[in-house]
Amino acid sequence: MAKLYFKYGAMGSSKSAQALITKFNYEEQGMSVWLIKPSVDDRDGADIVKSRIGLSCRARVIHPEEDIAEAYADAGTYDVIIADEAQFLSPEQIDQLRMLVDTQDLPVLCFGLRTDFLTRFFPGSERLMEVADSITEIKTVCACGRKATVNARIDGSGHVVTEGTQIFLGGNDSYVAMCHKCWKTRIELERGRK
Repeated sequence: MAKLYFKYGAMGSSKSAQALITKFNYEEQGMSVWLIKPSVDDRDGADIVKSRIGLSCRARVIHPEEDIAEAYADAGTYDVIIADEAQFLSPEQIDQLRMLVDTQDLPVLCFGLRTDFLTRFFPGSERLMEVADSITEIKTVCACGRKATVNARIDGSGHVVTEGTQIFLGGNDSYVAMCHKCWKTRIELERGRK
């Protein structure tokens, strides 16, 4: 029986690498994989899923208003769907993936962030937390050694950002994975200096 999986983690937890390794594993077993990603994530090219360790692969780009079930029907037959940066999919698109699991008996594996730089759910992630059959955290560590759970956004001077739009694309130059304690402490220290 197919399931909807949500595999989430903080920045730098190897989510994209895990998605690409999972794709490779399915293909090594002779199965076909429909790799998709939201159009908003164009850091490495509109149709490229790329990990920080250098793995990369072309993917089908999903636009905000696009119906994923219809796109899947037009794409052909696949044995599994893997979605990278799933936090950027809309709740409706998550429901479409859920429907494909239920009606096509098709496994769907979604990889992405759970929360933004202010520890608020992304709408797509929130919906995944509500409807996924399996939810797994991909762990990474804070500089202090604790488990990192916060995607701290940093500015050009290295200060933690506490205001701004939810979506701001960036890598190591814009985000640091931190434990909640270090994140709060750093904000308090930086506010005290102003």
